[in-house]
Amino acid sequence: MTTGEWIEFIEGGGYVTPTLWLADGWNTVNSQDWQGPLYFEKAEGGYMQMSLLGFRPVDLAAPVTHVSYYEADAFARWAGHRLPTEFEWEIAAASVPPQGRTLGQNHLRAMPAKAGATLQQMFGDVWEWTASAYLPYPGFKAAAGAVGEYNGKFMVNQFVLRGGSCVTPEGHVRATYRNFFYPHQRWQFMGLRLASSA
Repeated sequence: MTTGEWIEFIEGGGYVTPTLWLADGWNTVNSQDWQGPLYFEKAEGGYMQMSLLGFRPVDLAAPVTHVSYYEADAFARWAGHRLPTEFEWEIAAASVPPQGRTLGQNHLRAMPAKAGATLQQMFGDVWEWTASAYLPYPGFKAAAGAVGEYNGKFMVNQFVLRGGSCVTPEGHVRATYRNFFYPHQRWQFMGLRLASSA
C-alpha cells in the first residue's frame, strides 16, 4: 500500500472508526493517540515524515512505512481485503527473484514501485505484515545456547513479517525469512500487502 492510499485511509476516518480495529488495536490507538503512521504528521500543505534522511514531504507513490500490525489489519478491513498468511506470502514470493531495494542500494527509505510487473516489491523497501502468529514450524526444536533461546523464547504474542526492508543487509532476504514483532510496534520499516480470498 502506498502512502497516498494511507492518506485516503486517514482522511476517510480510519483512525476514528472503531469497527475497523481489533479490540487491542483500538485501545492502543486511543491510549497512544495515534492519528497516522509513526514519524508521520500533517503539516501545512500536506503530510511530512521523519526519515533517516531528515524530515521530508511524504512520497505519495512510495510504500507506507512504520505501521503496526493493528494499523495494517484495520487498513485491510477498510479496503475490503485482508492480510495474507505467511504461507500465502511465501507461495507468492516463490515466483519472484529474492531481490529488492535493501541496504546495499543506499536509499534508506522505501521507494515507489517500478513500472511494469504486477507482483512487485516482495523483497526490500518494507517488511510486510502477515496475518500469521509467530509460532514454531511443526517439528521445531530449540537449539542449545543463545540461538535456541532467541528462536524459541519469543514465539508468543508476535506476528510474522516477510520480505525485508530498505535497511535489511544484502543477502538476508529470501522467501523463507521470517521476521517478527509485537502487534503494536511500528518503529521498523513495516508496511503491508493486501490479500483477497478467491
